[in-house]
Amino acid sequence: MTIPPFVPTIPPFVAMPLAALLRGTIVRRMNTPHASALQPQFDAAARQPAGPRPKVTARAAGVLVLMTILGGIFAQAFVSNALISFTDATATANNILAKRSLFEMSFTVYLIEMTCQIASAALFYLLLRPVSRNLALVAAFIELSGSIIKTMSRLFYITPLFVLSGTTALNAFSPEQLRAIALLLLKINDRGAAMALAFFGVSGLLHGYLIFRSTFLPRALGILGMIASAGWLRFFFPALRIPSFTFIAVLALLVAAVEIFWLIVFGVDEEKWKEQHRLSMQAV
Repeated sequence: MTIPPFVPTIPPFVAMPLAALLRGTIVRRMNTPHASALQPQFDAAARQPAGPRPKVTARAAGVLVLMTILGGIFAQAFVSNALISFTDATATANNILAKRSLFEMSFTVYLIEMTCQIASAALFYLLLRPVSRNLALVAAFIELSGSIIKTMSRLFYITPLFVLSGTTALNAFSPEQLRAIALLLLKINDRGAAMALAFFGVSGLLHGYLIFRSTFLPRALGILGMIASAGWLRFFFPALRIPSFTFIAVLALLVAAVEIFWLIVFGVDEEKWKEQHRLSMQAV
């Protein structure tokens, strides 16, 4: 006697959902594009240019440089120079205590100024690295060093306010001695800020040279930048009085105004920037 083969049967309540599931899987596989069809899209994404958007970077750098200059002019010309007399400790102390809020505000503006300068140094590195990554990095580090020196000098700017505020820790000193100490601290702040200018002169020379060598910014901007930055180098030797600070500052402000205007209004030639960026990446 022949035994019929055993054929398992699937209950209807299991078979119907299973069939629907299989149909859905087949439909999804039919509608999903093959990996080879997606490959051109992946290739196109991989070919997108790397790095920052140069025109946006240039405009942001221009705005930050403008904020740095405006902050420095306000804090130095309209507050510090108005309140501090390096030949009269008594008048300086009276001015600071009488306009304490204004003096504290100028310290805050000084910190904002240096924050903007450090940020602009980073953006200039991103903007100029297609020309020479090494030189752009050196310029950024030198400018950062100057910014650190200048920021630390501002501690000596705000400390006189504590000295003159009558804290019990300084009761051993007479009022005349406290005013003399306050003025000494302000002089150290002034010398520290002047020392930082020498570092800014070197970084400015390198920035000007990189702009001159670039294909995406006018060479005239680079030449003007190098001329203006060379003046700050005299602060490597503070005893040197030629050229005068006023002449250097006015020349630097005029050149900075031209550079800021160009960066904010025109930015850079993006196509030339991307081409120089591509060539620099290939040379690495």
